[in-house]
Amino acid sequence: MENAVDAVVIERRGAVAVIRLNQPETMNAISPEVKAGLGAGVPALVDDPAVRCIVITGTGNAFCAGGDLRNMKDRRAPQVMERMHRTYAWVERLVNGRTPVVAAVNGAAAGAGFSLAMLCDLVLAADTASFRAGFPNIGAAPDLGLAYTLPRVIGVQRARELLLTNRRVAADEAVALGIALRAVPAASLMDEAMALATTIATGPSLSLGLTKMLLNEALGPTFPAFLEKEAMAQAVAFGGDQFAEGVRAFLEKRKPDFTAI
Repeated sequence: MENAVDAVVIERRGAVAVIRLNQPETMNAISPEVKAGLGAGVPALVDDPAVRCIVITGTGNAFCAGGDLRNMKDRRAPQVMERMHRTYAWVERLVNGRTPVVAAVNGAAAGAGFSLAMLCDLVLAADTASFRAGFPNIGAAPDLGLAYTLPRVIGVQRARELLLTNRRVAADEAVALGIALRAVPAASLMDEAMALATTIATGPSLSLGLTKMLLNEALGPTFPAFLEKEAMAQAVAFGGDQFAEGVRAFLEKRKPDFTAI
């Protein structure tokens, strides 16, 4: 059974729910429609006891190319923070909910797409997938918790390098760094992801949910407190001239020039 809600498709496969970002024409960038689909879908699935594992993937050749820059015209701090808090409503449920989440990264995961993959408990990558911070290229701060999740996965030094240099990480290196659990042939990615999710879904849901809770608590400080600071940082970045230049350069398909600003 498949239910399309604009830019997000949710499919139930027994005790596993698959969330698929479904705007391949924009490489599944997180548009208002994608945000709305995730905002409605994630809490509903996390609250459903019949859903014992969630898989997140993308349609086409990309997992998620990040935020949709065409829809970031209002850059006033209060509006930026309001938008981010609306997004955090489903982000926090994904992380702090007790339902295990698997990312099936089928292609490029950049910017907020990289962040989305890192919000998941386990990451499988197609051998054609790649990861890139993306935020330095548009003069933005990392968001959707990437500065929180990434150093906890790969260590502070390596996270600093990826977040400061915007270097692309191919699938094999992502596995070596610990970003992904393993890389598999693109054609078998969803089969592998579903096999992993099904194994989890047939396990003791109460025990696994409590395990996820304890792992999150062990990371500290609390994720919601971090997101408050992140929202303030992004509001400052969005209001600056360098972000304006980054967006202009993206839309004009040229390299941004931050040195004169």
